[in-house]
Amino acid sequence: MTSQVQLDAGVVTRCRRRVHLEHDPAMREVPRAAPDPTGQLRKADATEHRRAVAAALGRTAGSELMEIPQDVPSADRERVTAAAMQAGVRYIWGAALPRDVRGGRRGGIDLLVKADTGYVPVLVVRHKVTDPGTGARTSPLSHPLPGGARVDPLRKVRPQPRDQLRLAHAQRQLQAAGFAAAGRSYGGVVGMDGDVVVWHDLEAPTWPGGRTALAEYDSRFSDRLAVATAAATGADPLARPSRIVECRSCPWWPVCEVDLRSARDVSLVVRGEDAVALRKAGVSTVDDLAALDPVGKQVTPLVGMLYSDAVILARAWLRDLTVVRRAPSMDVPRADVEVDVDMESFGDLGAYMWGCWLSGADVGEEHGYRAFATWEPLPCDDEARSFAEFWSWLTGVRLRARARGLTFRAYCYNELAENRWLLGSAERFRGRPGIPTVAQVREFISSDSWVDLFGIVQEQFLCAHGKGLKTIAPVAGFSWRDPEAGGENSMRWYRDAVGMDGAPPDPVQRRRLLEYNEDDVRATHALREWMTSDAMAGLPFAGDL
Repeated sequence: MTSQVQLDAGVVTRCRRRVHLEHDPAMREVPRAAPDPTGQLRKADATEHRRAVAAALGRTAGSELMEIPQDVPSADRERVTAAAMQAGVRYIWGAALPRDVRGGRRGGIDLLVKADTGYVPVLVVRHKVTDPGTGARTSPLSHPLPGGARVDPLRKVRPQPRDQLRLAHAQRQLQAAGFAAAGRSYGGVVGMDGDVVVWHDLEAPTWPGGRTALAEYDSRFSDRLAVATAAATGADPLARPSRIVECRSCPWWPVCEVDLRSARDVSLVVRGEDAVALRKAGVSTVDDLAALDPVGKQVTPLVGMLYSDAVILARAWLRDLTVVRRAPSMDVPRADVEVDVDMESFGDLGAYMWGCWLSGADVGEEHGYRAFATWEPLPCDDEARSFAEFWSWLTGVRLRARARGLTFRAYCYNELAENRWLLGSAERFRGRPGIPTVAQVREFISSDSWVDLFGIVQEQFLCAHGKGLKTIAPVAGFSWRDPEAGGENSMRWYRDAVGMDGAPPDPVQRRRLLEYNEDDVRATHALREWMTSDAMAGLPFAGDL
């Protein structure tokens, strides 16, 4: 039986409702959200990275590497790729795999490598695919074959489920076309470092429940194919809207949001599996959830939040309350000397700025904002200099406060990001002037001197519209000077600030980033002041709801 639709690899990690909307003929002319400019920039960066990897492979493979033209219709690219495989070309770059009409698959892969009995797919990505450690099976880029792989003593595999599922899609296409290497199914990934291929055994039980990557892919793909087929043929939809994390960046969110708000859907308060579980229990709207007894018998177990919190959040949502106090009084650690810290990074390439806001008692430093930044494009050696200056300044403030008998605390909002780059910078720049040891960083971030305000907000507030700093700080009366302030936009500003796209570095965008960073640290300071002020008495208390 021939499938009426052909799907690419992306559908297996895409929302089921999005798959439906993308294949519903009635939705073709419906307006969607504008493409995220930073998402477009990430795609451009990924394209540039693939070109660099192709050039590196070409230097060693020479005439054995064939590149499929990308500026011709897809059908032509598929025919050229099939002919190259039929001819036994050793390396095929930019392959457009033959369509699996029966299975409903289409798509391509960055690189096909000829093994003894057929072809093996290799994916090129611009993110990290390994971490320091051991156990990953790798082969050098100059010899990208699973048969030449060895256990790497310096790398362990970083879990990237999306990569394995994309490889599984390509493997199924190769099998359907009769070009897959015989025997066990393998797929390779070239990551951001671009020096080795990390090999994945697609038939190994490495997924939850002992499933293989191929089995997980097959299950997801058959489901998405059924959803798309129902949409394309006008059958009853197999996927209804429900709010999940991915909604924030989905072009179809304006469509789903209208439907969800019209239905007052319960996923507007609880997301994912909890929303599904509540609907199965007959709780389909925010009103239904708000009507439940928060301390009574649970209608169904929840995994994303406490049952009582879900009920109170529904009541807060109905009253359009952004935050509600969990406790009658707030508990926020304060100190004589306080520093608010915010780090700015560019993807996985590095941290280019550490901004600080000093307040409290005098320790011989001017109060207010200071930034430690490098404006050389990341990754760069100058990042070590800016990090060392930041650490030296912060440590100096901490030591002078202690010498004067004053208490000290530094604050951030969501320590996961800051901790990652504090530890990562200490590791990467080990032994350079002013760089702390990893042990020194660990001592600091595990001490009472390092406070995560996000964790305090999570513990002491119920937040009906999210817990992000851009959502909570305005409730405290703070506003960012730049109306476009946000992490995603800052990535675009950074590219211009350092001249990543060939244009001269833009000093206006540098000032914009400094102002954005300053507002972030001032926001955490304002939030902390607000949480320890008399204003809390006027904030709704969960117990009253």
